[in-house]
Amino acid sequence: MQQNGSSGSNGSDGCSRDRQSLPFSPLPAAATTRVRRFIQERRTLPLPRVMVVFSAAGDTDKPGDAMSSSDSAEDEFRKPASPAPNFSLSKPLRPSLSAGEQEFPEVISLNVGGTFFTTRLSTLRRFEDTMLAAMFSGRHYIPRDADGRYFIDRDGTYFGDILNFLREGELPHRDRVRAVHREAQYYAIGPLLDSLEDTQPLTGEKVRQAFLDLLPYYRDNLERIVEIAKLRAMQKKARFAKLKICVYKEEMPITPYERPLFNSLRFERSDSEAKLFEHHCEVDVSFGPWEAVADVYDLLHCIVSDLAERGITAEQQCIGVCDKHLINHYYCKRPIYEFKITWW
Repeated sequence: MQQNGSSGSNGSDGCSRDRQSLPFSPLPAAATTRVRRFIQERRTLPLPRVMVVFSAAGDTDKPGDAMSSSDSAEDEFRKPASPAPNFSLSKPLRPSLSAGEQEFPEVISLNVGGTFFTTRLSTLRRFEDTMLAAMFSGRHYIPRDADGRYFIDRDGTYFGDILNFLREGELPHRDRVRAVHREAQYYAIGPLLDSLEDTQPLTGEKVRQAFLDLLPYYRDNLERIVEIAKLRAMQKKARFAKLKICVYKEEMPITPYERPLFNSLRFERSDSEAKLFEHHCEVDVSFGPWEAVADVYDLLHCIVSDLAERGITAEQQCIGVCDKHLINHYYCKRPIYEFKITWW
């Protein structure tokens, strides 16, 4: 029994001693060869390189990519880049219309204020910097009538003259120039405006305005004539009203006896003498003086025609002169005209 107990304890101690003194068993030859080859390959591997990978839209990086093996990383590095997409130049690129743009047919049917027209799309786009070219560029919405015609909310009386100019450069007749000029201003057709301004009606208007610029008070006096005539007609409950208007060209009033002595439009007087002739004629409105070839009758024509432009009918006639005594034998000889304004 004692031998068995001693042997059991000796056996356990022997096992521990055997485990402690157990020598390292060498690896097989094949394994040793693989280890040496791996070490050699690791020594010959190139240094890590920084790669920038452009992935397609929608691709996301996976967390496991960073832990991939060196072989897979090397394969990715050696993988050639994908070729750029090949765009064929055989067909021209056409810009696609956005959702808000509209396409137009080659032949356009128009409804301009209830008057119908038919023309080519290229005619409306003849000049780029015009309202018509902008309207039919596709960038703006144009309403249509019940029959499908493109509708322009404008009086179509003179739109045919606009189209004739866009087609072949034809200008309207003289009596329609002013009205077509207003339409050309609305549609912003610069070449037509330039052509119309060289015609007689508009050229004459430029000359007339140059004359009226000599009278800076002209527009204000015109308003006074309208207001006074309106007030008198309403007070008297009359169909017309009469006004006295003085229109004189010379700066100083002179007698008929002095007129032959002075050939210029103005004659010189001393300051003391000039004050003796300063006065205001007893009239409603007074025009003058001015220095120009245009005379009193030219200014009267301007007054009547400008009132007619506003729809006011005016008649005028000379009823005499101021004839106010100034000094010695000098009397005011400024002509006085009676204007009759008819309201209905």
